[in-house]
Amino acid sequence: MKVCLVPGPEGQAFHPFILRSPEDAALENSNRIGRSSALLAALAMVAAACGSSAAGTPSSAEAAPVTTVQTTAAQRATTVSEPDGPFALVEAANGTVEIPSRPEAIVSLSPTATEMLFAIGAGDQVVAVDEFSYYPEDAPVTELSGFTPNLESIGAYAPDLVVVANDLDGIVGALEAVDVPVLLLPAALEFSDVYEQMRQLGEATGNSDGAADAAAVLEAEIQAAIDDAGTLAEGLTVYHELDPTLYSITSDTFIGRVYDAFGLVNIADPADADGFGYPQLSPEYVIEANPDLIFVTDCCGDTVATVAERPGWDNLSAVERGSVTVIDSDVSSRWGPRIVQFFRAISDVILGLNG
Repeated sequence: MKVCLVPGPEGQAFHPFILRSPEDAALENSNRIGRSSALLAALAMVAAACGSSAAGTPSSAEAAPVTTVQTTAAQRATTVSEPDGPFALVEAANGTVEIPSRPEAIVSLSPTATEMLFAIGAGDQVVAVDEFSYYPEDAPVTELSGFTPNLESIGAYAPDLVVVANDLDGIVGALEAVDVPVLLLPAALEFSDVYEQMRQLGEATGNSDGAADAAAVLEAEIQAAIDDAGTLAEGLTVYHELDPTLYSITSDTFIGRVYDAFGLVNIADPADADGFGYPQLSPEYVIEANPDLIFVTDCCGDTVATVAERPGWDNLSAVERGSVTVIDSDVSSRWGPRIVQFFRAISDVILGLNG
């Protein structure tokens, strides 16, 4: 099932508000039962001290995105080689994270991190992922929530590493209090952040080579898509629509930087007076701007035909030139390995206009 996006925490500052019914996931091998029981006992004590977490569903209100600290490329993860030392020390947004041994029970509460883990070769080390981590298909989807994380629910999987995109409800500190290593890998701001997070996960999971290879291939493919379009996009305008209520993105967002890499001019930039990054436009504004390219997400059932049927939109340049594109909402909003598909889609449209 596809989900619509509204302003909120996970990653790109927008989160789904149509909840997917996740598959139930079984706990891993029985040899972890003892460790799970001990961890649950510790979690119970911490939860009692901190208060239970909320169990509600994400709000569809148009709230401002959660502010997170971005890890830079200079804060690269490093593996410790001393035989008596920890398996790895990783510099993440929550500081230096010590990982005692190679993780074999990873829990991911970030759909982007889940995709990265499988892309770098750590998929067989993942025992549980959140309800929206439904890619790849073999990801062990559970009812765990990245928006309202619950300490006891996470602890039931006896994790030896947890990956999150945001520190909601104080989950990072709560996990650290019971000695569960947790990596805070927030939304990417630059393309280099994508490759860096892949390498960080590689160091943390013992898949450094796989991560380095995957990051290098992704970077090369993205650059190839940009190079293919060359300077053909210069002077062209673009409108990216997040949902039918005409929320858009500016060049100051990660998605906006993708368009900027091609030299496209974003029509939403002048409308973002408060610098939010996600202005809501009016139909009249879009008509007046008359974009050359339109990208709408597949979140809510829109098609090229339904866009053209909107009052006054049939005369837009993008509609007349056949440059309206429906893009996978997950591919365009997550900063993981599939983001290259977004770059390629933009490149193909630009090449088509000049073909």
